[in-house]
Amino acid sequence: MDLKVIFIVVCLSSVAIISSDAGIPKCCIRTREIHPKRFMKMERWERQYSTGACDIDALVVYIKGLRTPLCVHPKWERRLKKLLSAMKTMRQNNLGKY
Repeated sequence: MDLKVIFIVVCLSSVAIISSDAGIPKCCIRTREIHPKRFMKMERWERQYSTGACDIDALVVYIKGLRTPLCVHPKWERRLKKLLSAMKTMRQNNLGKY
């Protein structure tokens, strides 16, 4: 009876870990250079630090229409901040006209 209970607990725990992605972090393995025009379709971006579970510093950029995010070198962070603020002001200006 105890063996069945242990087996069920182990199975439920493994299902919980697999379904929540708690066991495997999604990290960028390498960065690559991309054309700046790709950033015009950017939805959002996140910073990945090498001090956590991931091995390298990178910017994880989510592009509209792409399933997987792009991993970009952190030197692009200042440009992405400027571009994001410019895109935000453009959206506000366009919404005000209508």
